[in-house]
Amino acid sequence: MAKKSVINRNEKRKETVKKFAAKRKQLQEAANSQALSAEERFEARLKLQKLPRNSSPVRVRNRCALTGRPRGVFRKFGLARGKLRDIAMRGEIPGVIKASW
Repeated sequence: MAKKSVINRNEKRKETVKKFAAKRKQLQEAANSQALSAEERFEARLKLQKLPRNSSPVRVRNRCALTGRPRGVFRKFGLARGKLRDIAMRGEIPGVIKASW
């Protein structure tokens, strides 16, 4: 089980990303637009850098929904490999079976 503080920090980052998503997208489009002058693009880059660090989506970590484990998380299920295996072995995930060949 991951520390509660680390899990809460990640949740706070998710909220910050949602809050600044529209503004960040607008500034990125302006910074990458060839139609604007170099000065306008530079201003957009400066404004983008002024946004909070945690508003960047790359800072959000995928974590297991049950344990908070940061590694070995399957995106499709939102579970770490160990918990996914336990739940699949009990037959609680429809369509997931143990492979045999």
